[in-house]
Amino acid sequence: MLQSVTGFVFDVLESTLVEFGNVIRDAAPKVLAGLVFVGLAYVGIRVILYLLRGALDGLYPEEQELVVDLGVAIAGVFLWFGTALALLNIVGMEEIAASLGTATGFIALGVSYALSNMIADTVAGVYLLRDPDFNPGDRVKADPVTGTVSAIELRKTRFESDEGDTVVVANRDVEKKWTKYDAESPAADTA
Repeated sequence: MLQSVTGFVFDVLESTLVEFGNVIRDAAPKVLAGLVFVGLAYVGIRVILYLLRGALDGLYPEEQELVVDLGVAIAGVFLWFGTALALLNIVGMEEIAASLGTATGFIALGVSYALSNMIADTVAGVYLLRDPDFNPGDRVKADPVTGTVSAIELRKTRFESDEGDTVVVANRDVEKKWTKYDAESPAADTA
């Protein structure tokens, strides 16, 4: 009886090791292809992000480096996510890749809805940063403040009010309606 139990254990162990070896042998080409793909994708993504950063640096002045960083970061996230989905397809996990892609789409939709005000501030901030008529040092009326623009950031603009206070206003509110006063304008003295 002991010999039959021992034989059974050895048979199960042997068949498990043989099956494991077969799985490794069958998976090796897919794993190797996946590793080669990841290596090539890494180099490709680095080149694309380098070229994108160079192009955006040419479009935006140095004081708007935050816009460049944001653009490069967003492009990097999309490229790496696409790479991960492609890798799952290469190694034979097509169903997981499809499910992950669909789930990520729904999550992104929910996050974008939840962050809609922040996204609106960021988009308005990019427009304000690119606007040649709206710069730090300009005297501006933007509800609820009249004062001098002291800083334009990606999500908010800082003003120094006529009373000497620093007022921070969301960019979506500034972009809606603002008025720039010329130095000679009487409204600049009375506003």
